[in-house]
Amino acid sequence: MDIVAVDIGGTHARFCIATVSDDGSISLSEEMTQKTSDHASLKTAWEAFEAAHGKPLPPRAAIAIAGPVTGETVRMTNNSWVLHTGALDQQLGIDAVSVMNDFAAVAHAVANAPEDELIHVTGPEGPLPAQGMISVVGPGTGLGVAQFLRVDGTYHVQATEGGHMDFAPVDDLDVLLWSKLRKLHTRVSTERINSGPGIVTIYQALAELEKRPATLQSDREIWTAALEGTDSLAVAAMDRFCMNLGSVAGDFALTHGACGLVLAGGLGYRLRDILPDSGFGDRFRFKGRYESLMASIPVKLITHPQPGLFGAAAAFVREHGK
Repeated sequence: MDIVAVDIGGTHARFCIATVSDDGSISLSEEMTQKTSDHASLKTAWEAFEAAHGKPLPPRAAIAIAGPVTGETVRMTNNSWVLHTGALDQQLGIDAVSVMNDFAAVAHAVANAPEDELIHVTGPEGPLPAQGMISVVGPGTGLGVAQFLRVDGTYHVQATEGGHMDFAPVDDLDVLLWSKLRKLHTRVSTERINSGPGIVTIYQALAELEKRPATLQSDREIWTAALEGTDSLAVAAMDRFCMNLGSVAGDFALTHGACGLVLAGGLGYRLRDILPDSGFGDRFRFKGRYESLMASIPVKLITHPQPGLFGAAAAFVREHGK
């Protein structure tokens, strides 16, 4: 069975064909990435993908959308697209469709990922527990958060908007980060720090503490310099980012009652070789009287190159069958 898998963000929409084999395994074709600003609607982007595909598309679609998926109408936060979720089958000329939050799709990907696509970050070695709650956290343009409950060989995904909870300072540098952001925003959500753009605030705060110029301006510049090791202040900002990510990941694990946590997202993948030896683990466990509990929670990172598309297809199979 073939499915059109779509992952729609504020800037880009990614399309591919997902093929579900008889044994339930899912493989993805090469993706096509389009700028949402180049298209008036999902329909016109769909038509462009069909033209590039060179033949009629399968009459089934799995669509992941950045933002809350509630009600019959979804207005994208960072682009002009309006999706009428109850009428997508008619609009796209298809027989069946599954629509979900983009990070719910990532949670489906984690739930179906083989062990060799989940690398160890901190906590006990070994596979994720077969029973219980698993948190999924993904730093990228924002901070994605979801969870899924494993029970008796099956699972249930719950999307959240956890990235918009309040940022909780832990030490004096965190207080400085909060105060800098509070001057710019009515409230400071955790994704102001724990997402790709958040490294700019961290970098500027460290420059202020050391009384040296913040020579790099954009998050892209800072991340590149940090990962390449060409700017010591950028490297320090990256180290601090990993610490803060550990703090908020631990908060979500506590809140969800999780027995395991998986990091996802493009930025998490870029940090895969750095996180295990960073301050992430110490901050993840730094929960006062619950430190021993936190030390018992395995933390993994999913390495699938397109978890949103893979997870959207997996969600379709769960809803409609093979």
